[in-house]
Amino acid sequence: MKPIARCMEETGIGVAQLVKVSGLDRKLVEAIVGGNYIPSPSQRQRLAAALGVAMDEISWGHAVTVQHMRGNGPQAGRST
Repeated sequence: MKPIARCMEETGIGVAQLVKVSGLDRKLVEAIVGGNYIPSPSQRQRLAAALGVAMDEISWGHAVTVQHMRGNGPQAGRST
């Protein structure tokens, strides 16, 4: 499995073409490619089909660490 950005490099498809072929919103595709958003199963299917690869050939996880800035836990000085 490889990140979607690497699959795009290997197939020579850019974001604009991926948006056009997949029919997904540009900002959504950019977030997925940047590793900031995990696509739904239907979005994964559309992107994989646009790239001409199987869905299981692409790793769909976050590339950016998720950090919670606020909350009601001990980190905020309150119990839950």
